[in-house]
Amino acid sequence: MSIVEPNSEFLSEFLEDYFVECDEHLTIIRRNLLLIERFVNQPRVERSVLNELFRSFHTLKGISGMVGVRPAEQLAHQMESYLRALRDNDLSLTPAGMDALMAGTKLTEQVIAEYRLQTPPTDISSVMTQLRAATGSDASGGGIGAADKRDIGSTVIPPSTALNRELDEKLTAAMASGRKVWRIWFVPSPLLAERGINVNVVRSRLQQIGDLIHAEPKVPPNGGIAFEFIVAGDADESTFADWDEDGITHTRYATDGSPSSKPALDVPSPPPVSQTVTLGPSSIVRVDLGRIDDLMRMVGDLVISRSHLDNRLDGLEDSMTAPELRPLQEINLKMERQLRDLREGVMRVRMVPIGEIFERMRFVMRDLAREYDKKVNLELIGQQTEIDKLLVERMMDPILHLVRNAVSHGLESASERVAKGKPPEGKISLRASAAAENVVIEIEDDGRGVDVEKIARRAQESKLIDDVTSLDKATLLDLICAPGLSTRDEADRTSGRGMGMNVVKNTILGLGGSFDLKTERGRGTCFRIQLPLTLAIADALVVSVAGQRYAVLQSSVREVIEIEPLTIRVLENNEIIPYRGGVLPLLRLAGFFGIDQRGNQALRAFVIGSGSNAVGVVVDRILGQREIVVRGIADPLIQVAGIVGATELGDGQIVLILDSAAFTSAARKLSRGLGTEVPPRPAL
Repeated sequence: MSIVEPNSEFLSEFLEDYFVECDEHLTIIRRNLLLIERFVNQPRVERSVLNELFRSFHTLKGISGMVGVRPAEQLAHQMESYLRALRDNDLSLTPAGMDALMAGTKLTEQVIAEYRLQTPPTDISSVMTQLRAATGSDASGGGIGAADKRDIGSTVIPPSTALNRELDEKLTAAMASGRKVWRIWFVPSPLLAERGINVNVVRSRLQQIGDLIHAEPKVPPNGGIAFEFIVAGDADESTFADWDEDGITHTRYATDGSPSSKPALDVPSPPPVSQTVTLGPSSIVRVDLGRIDDLMRMVGDLVISRSHLDNRLDGLEDSMTAPELRPLQEINLKMERQLRDLREGVMRVRMVPIGEIFERMRFVMRDLAREYDKKVNLELIGQQTEIDKLLVERMMDPILHLVRNAVSHGLESASERVAKGKPPEGKISLRASAAAENVVIEIEDDGRGVDVEKIARRAQESKLIDDVTSLDKATLLDLICAPGLSTRDEADRTSGRGMGMNVVKNTILGLGGSFDLKTERGRGTCFRIQLPLTLAIADALVVSVAGQRYAVLQSSVREVIEIEPLTIRVLENNEIIPYRGGVLPLLRLAGFFGIDQRGNQALRAFVIGSGSNAVGVVVDRILGQREIVVRGIADPLIQVAGIVGATELGDGQIVLILDSAAFTSAARKLSRGLGTEVPPRPAL
């Protein structure tokens, strides 16, 4: 039977499962490492947390060995050994040991990423030395054993090489110690999965009867998949009496009784595989995000097709009687409900808790607090708020940058805080909440606040502004996000180059979101991000100007108003109307796009933004609400300010989607030109 080669189709799919499982265990590890840090220099560490860490590292070691990622296997093994010593009270958790675990975890994540990207692996020898020093021994029991005493550089050994070079050594050592060595085959099936019997369960069962010295997926000659395990221990034949019904068969390695004998490798092939394999729990299916994107595109096509049908039915009203037309209309309405349910179902599949980002910030915070010698308490609220997986990936870096800025720029040192009457420990809050079809993320600190005067001076030096007297919060945010503007005199590892905030803002606006700032000198700063829950299909208002139609996402519209031309006033070449006890600047869509428009008929406007960002975008008509499929415009040659994408309506015509962020930016310029801020909309 041939061994699975690294370039085989099966191994490619198996590796995807490996990377997903690694990410899950690393998330658990990062969380629990932060939990045990409070036990540094204490007699004991909480056993339940140690056990969970131990299990995660043990699984990482096992699955990394199965796919041949030797550096990850070695690192996980060494950390597992240290945790075993902590659990057995042989050692106490020291600062050096804690640092070694943190460094080992980061490096494990790095070498797994390098294996996935097929980039040259990082040398792990220095971290391995650090971990061994924390353990207090060059050798530790279980798992890899003698393999650790060889070169621990960074070579990733494919499964076939790993078997030829390591297995013989491990088997010989096991037999020399007088232990029995068994070769175990496990053949998964859907029936076994329904009973809860899968490869992880089998691996755990084997670990209870001895040391698991080898594990590998294999493809039998008749297809399918099987798993081979080799375990050394004191188990006898009776141990496996009832294992056959769980898809597990066994055979013992034969020797001539001499400790130096070589094991016989010509054992029988595994039982035939006749059923589809389930690699994980029967209730969970891991699906590549690209496949869900394809499904969402199909749903989008169905939405467009139903819109075409709706349009054709409207055209039949003059040629069919009401009794003839009614059944078709009922079918159309039923299809609309079903498609909406289908759309929401697919969107739910794409949704993941935003805690995926938040939890990672805990790990980052520890290093930042130590680097800047600051005491920081991180508060997480709303971790279960769900957001599109694509948005999670795109927002990871912006949120990370804002958290870094909060530590390096925002929070004072412990001595400064005490001098100001604050507690020595600073506080950073990450909050998430869902509002209609949007998610709101807030990053807030209780630090020194933004130094508005310093920002203004730097902006004047850079010739970004002339007058600092009208520096409202929206203008302040624009300046903070201006390329190249920074209040740091020297750049460090995390900030000071004046480019990060510009990238943060552009990323948020590029996702159809909004970005706001609230700051108070000496009290702290809060950045508020509002994003759509998903980017694919959305409800929109369709409007018309001079005979041309546009769509605006309904989630960005606060209200729709009708404007009497006589109520419009002109102030410093800007149009305004009375609005809720204040004034509202108007922006004519026709003028924004340079469209010729005649007449002074009654006008409609949709209000977007709030406070100084509020603006009434004036159009001729509001044609109604539609469910649209958002198509981005990627070609830079046809990208236009004020347009974020395009969609197709039921009549087959392409309609451009308006960019609300461009209009709120224009509103800030209008309000500054008026010399006043538009009052915020009162609560209803």
